[in-house]
Amino acid sequence: MSANAELRMDQLPSDPLLHILSFLSFRDLIHCSFVSRRLCDLSKHNPLWRTLCCKHWLLTEADRLQSGASWRCLFRQYYVDLGRYLQYYPVLKRAWEQLKDFLQQRCPRMIASLKEGATEVELDDIEVQIGCRLPDDYRCSYRIHNGQKLVIPGLMGSMSLSNHYRSEVLLDVETAAGGFQQRKGMRRCLPLTFCFHTGLSQYMALEPAEGRRVYESFYPCPDQTAQDPSAIDMFITGSSFFQWFTSYVHNVVTGEYPIIRDQIFRYVHEDGCVETTGDITVSVSTSFLPELSSVHPPHFFFTYRIRIEMSVAASPEASCQLDSRYWKITTSDGNVEEVQGPGVVGEFPVMTPGKVHEYASCTTFSTPTEYMEGHYTFHRLANKEEVFHVAIPRFHMICPPFREPLVRTQKVAESYASRFDRDDEFCDEDGDDFGDPRGIKKAARGSADLRETSSSWKRDRQYAKSQND
Repeated sequence: MSANAELRMDQLPSDPLLHILSFLSFRDLIHCSFVSRRLCDLSKHNPLWRTLCCKHWLLTEADRLQSGASWRCLFRQYYVDLGRYLQYYPVLKRAWEQLKDFLQQRCPRMIASLKEGATEVELDDIEVQIGCRLPDDYRCSYRIHNGQKLVIPGLMGSMSLSNHYRSEVLLDVETAAGGFQQRKGMRRCLPLTFCFHTGLSQYMALEPAEGRRVYESFYPCPDQTAQDPSAIDMFITGSSFFQWFTSYVHNVVTGEYPIIRDQIFRYVHEDGCVETTGDITVSVSTSFLPELSSVHPPHFFFTYRIRIEMSVAASPEASCQLDSRYWKITTSDGNVEEVQGPGVVGEFPVMTPGKVHEYASCTTFSTPTEYMEGHYTFHRLANKEEVFHVAIPRFHMICPPFREPLVRTQKVAESYASRFDRDDEFCDEDGDDFGDPRGIKKAARGSADLRETSSSWKRDRQYAKSQND
């Protein structure tokens, strides 16, 4: 070939061109089809669209065979229907598939409660009904599964104590729309879950009203001391539907949440919260109960679940019985309390090789963060005089982030502002707050950010401090 010969596109072999095209997005692939007849033909190559169908729509060969269409046509069909959800669909679809695979093995009766996906028209009608736009991540998930039938147990987790039971159903969009809130203090909030036994619901804010951030999920907590019914505190559970749902699914399928009696229990096991003494291992998981908690007055309710296990390799002579428990409880404000008593929840379990004993208990605190640690006292069955301690690992109980209602923070800000506006000596002639060493005036002006940031910082500081104790 002469040095000045031109390299023409139609003279290039197909394989290297197809390899180059395989790195393009579906949009760039379509653009290439308008460049030349050769690229138009190559851009329709089925393996290219098969890869894109698997990436964006999680389709398989079986799906293509069932549809009877080419991969390119199949991609187009899905894009016309679900294209607006492109950034969410593969992650949410995979999360739903992982969740269903897990439920099929561990909680099969929940599978039958899942509803088929809603249509675009149905979701559009719901938006008209409530007068609010649904976020695309919510719509995308509900296109895959329209929530759950109103049955027990609920898909979104359970909790059970001696006289308290909670199981949260993932609401279908029609039922959720029926519970859409317009009352003062809860304006523009859509329920996500519901518990028949407690009446507890998680909500999603569809607009940034009354101190809430748009699309965040939360448990409402009315101020029990307020005369204003709109004074509703919020325990924040997620920054968006996407984050809230995928985080929950991750905790379920990775075993973070235990399965008890065919139900998902929302206990969280802290990394490293395991202690072995001789042949006995103790591990602890905890859970916060928003339905029994309040911010005003400060009353934070936690339950903890303890697993005591004797090694299967232990000698039969190591068999023992639990006599008593001892707790050292430290709150985030530095208070320390010691508690001791006989048995555990009224029981005195006998431990033999391979035996497992589990129990749940609860506690309340006036601070949002605290930790507990301690030990059990056992005696050997073969020799009651042989008494020994088994360590209980330190475990932390941390309240989720909470935010106070705008109605309260505005009153606080107005109170501070009126107080210091009367004291001109607090400011210099330029208005700087040099005379206010605590920055109270500035804090009052900026209090629209509410209490969430400061309370979160305090919890983080106390948590770090407890880790260094």
